[in-house]
Amino acid sequence: MKKKYLTGKLYIVGVGPGSHDHMTFRAKQVIEESDTIVGYDTYVGLVEDMIQGKEIHRYAMTQEVERAKQCIELAQSGKIVSLVSSGDPGIYGMAGLIYETLAESGWDPKSGLEVEVIPGVSALNSCASLIGSPLMTDFAVVSMSDLLVPWEIITKRVEAAAQGDYVIVIYNPSSKKRIHQLQDTRKLLLKYRKPNTPVAIIKGAYRESQTVVITDLENMEAHADKLGMISTVIIGNSSTYNFRNLMINPRGYTSKYNLQTN
Repeated sequence: MKKKYLTGKLYIVGVGPGSHDHMTFRAKQVIEESDTIVGYDTYVGLVEDMIQGKEIHRYAMTQEVERAKQCIELAQSGKIVSLVSSGDPGIYGMAGLIYETLAESGWDPKSGLEVEVIPGVSALNSCASLIGSPLMTDFAVVSMSDLLVPWEIITKRVEAAAQGDYVIVIYNPSSKKRIHQLQDTRKLLLKYRKPNTPVAIIKGAYRESQTVVITDLENMEAHADKLGMISTVIIGNSSTYNFRNLMINPRGYTSKYNLQTN
């Protein structure tokens, strides 16, 4: 006999880079509607002023599975739950784990617990907006975190992107325990790209701690102090160029149009 649950709902909410100005209207709306907030402690802190009086469950960085299970259990008990994440929860976020956990339990999207993903501004959007127009042509996104994905697979993906001349966006470029990954990636990219290929390192986009560095592949390691879990690295392709400390990735208009102004 199928177990029946009280009517609750689970929102998986992307709150963007951190500033309320870059949260969607829908994200603000569902957080207000929710009676329960769950999230990694840092992410909960991003919406601290919006959740006064609500039931709040804070978690440490490595407790994703516990977070997912509690969110589901709380919603199944009748709570309106918002699981908050920075950026977009469907891009290296909690949406995947929630759906995997529900799928393992035999959940039916039509008749079971109601779940809604609220998309947010991801790091690739927010960081790109700070450095010009680096994502105007095809790009690839790769995470350097090898906690769940073997490094050998990550390396294959980086090399494929390099061979395909994609602009490459790197999430989770380094941490206290992960030093060699970005160094290895740089060496690999230099097999396919020129040393003067533009590189942007953005840390804490749209937060008070924000820093932006425009450099190149040859000198990227000199800015290792700007790397960390809240950093994003954008590496240009063969067409990308640096214009007055901005990265421009031409779309191809100059081959068909005259872009000069009078």
